[in-house]
Amino acid sequence: MTAHGADASADRIEPACFPRPERRSDWARRVRFECDMRGVPLPFEVRRASYATRAKPVADAALALVATLLLLPVFLAVAIAIKLDDGGPVLFVQPRTGYLGRRFRLFKFRTMVVEAEALKEALREHNLHGATSPDFKLADDPRITRVGRFLRRTSLDELPNLWNIVLGEMSFVGPRPTSFAASTYAMAHLPRLAVRPGLTGLWQVSGRANVGFDERTAMDIAYIRSMSARRDLALVLRTVSAVRRQDGAH
Repeated sequence: MTAHGADASADRIEPACFPRPERRSDWARRVRFECDMRGVPLPFEVRRASYATRAKPVADAALALVATLLLLPVFLAVAIAIKLDDGGPVLFVQPRTGYLGRRFRLFKFRTMVVEAEALKEALREHNLHGATSPDFKLADDPRITRVGRFLRRTSLDELPNLWNIVLGEMSFVGPRPTSFAASTYAMAHLPRLAVRPGLTGLWQVSGRANVGFDERTAMDIAYIRSMSARRDLALVLRTVSAVRRQDGAH
């Protein structure tokens, strides 16, 4: 063997020394694969101009920016109310799972006590979805503040989501973003990540707040399969009606 050959042999890295990263860690690829296997479209990856690729993102960002400016007095009033209530932070910022499994920071008005996340584990056995479910909801959550109850009942706590829409991380209509990462999802849940998450969606206007994640995912996939301007407008109007009646799944 020549010296050059010996050097080449020494420099060759055996694959076993550097194990491949787990395939599921590439969530964008896994979401695309599951969508293909289950016949769920990827509306934002269609090359031709369409409602999902052109009109929806532009309309979302423009309307969210206008709404934010018009609602500045409401933002200010809510911020003052939260501060006067317990003196804690006005905003609650939490990592959420978005398009193709990407994590982003979701903005909401704080509706719970400051130490709410620390108290979560102690309350897990009362979770309506089961103690082991990543989806967490309590029938009468003791962590919610006095002002927070009003904000949730009127859905005003979601107003800062408008900033996420302006940033292109969310849409007005789509699946709600989960606090738990894509690594928690079952394979059948991944297609709900085929579109940007929404401020509202089919689940929110169903009037059923306590449905399991499987059923929520089925609703989200049904929306993705039928996404259109007419469908989005209908869901926005139904959301307005649900908020007025205070019976949406928020």
